[in-house]
Order: sequence, then C-alpha cells, then structure tokens
Amino acid sequence: MMNLIVTILLTAILVAAVIGLILLAVRLTQRPRNTLIGGGLGPETIEQALELKADGQFDQAVFLVRGETGMSHRAASRLVRKLRTPPAS
Repeated sequence: MMNLIVTILLTAILVAAVIGLILLAVRLTQRPRNTLIGGGLGPETIEQALELKADGQFDQAVFLVRGETGMSHRAASRLVRKLRTPPAS
C-alpha cells in the first residue's frame, strides 16, 4: 500500500515538472531574448546610430540601440555593424 502511494506521488511530481517545463518553453518562444521592446527602432534612432558609427563612436551607437530596444549587447553590436547608409537616389 505504501509503495502505491509513493509511486502515485512521484508520478504526480514528475507530471507537474514536465508540464512546468513545457509552459516555460512556450513562454520563452513567445518572447525571445533579443526581440525588440517597444516596436523597435524608429528612423530617427537609426539615423543617430549611423551618425555615431560614422564618427567612430561605435560603442555609443550600440548603447543607443540597447537603450531603445532592450537588446543584449551582442545583438545590438551585430545590428549596428550591419547598419549601412542608404545609397543616394
């Protein structure tokens, strides 16, 4: 009788842990770590970041992007590196 109760309790704990992990995984996929907060970068922010980058102030451009988006340092650095001035039309 005691073995049956222990087995049921351990099964319930295991099921609760698996359900908790599934819920955590779903929640993490809904908001990945480097998604943009507040809708992303506006044209003014991109222009400011491009100006800072052109002036050799890469770190300040990264700091600006991080402040506006909530990105990690690594992701903001990648984004600033990829920023290019649009070709003149």
